[in-house]
Amino acid sequence: MKKSRFPEGWDEDRVRRVLAHYESRSEEEAVAEDEAAWEDSFQTFIEVPNDMVPAVRELLAKRAKNPKRGMTHQKPEQ
Repeated sequence: MKKSRFPEGWDEDRVRRVLAHYESRSEEEAVAEDEAAWEDSFQTFIEVPNDMVPAVRELLAKRAKNPKRGMTHQKPEQ
């Protein structure tokens, strides 16, 4: 059997805790969390063709490793 590989900072225990959290939520809690994400001014939702998702993830990973390349975490002015 192949041994599981986890992203940096993750292990089997963390995966189990995350799964337990999401599996224990009620439908109302899940919907509320999804709706709150749309109101979060620190996130933007965009539509990306499925075949481009790996390239977008790669770009985001590169940017996360070098945050001085224009990525800001400032709340937009209202």
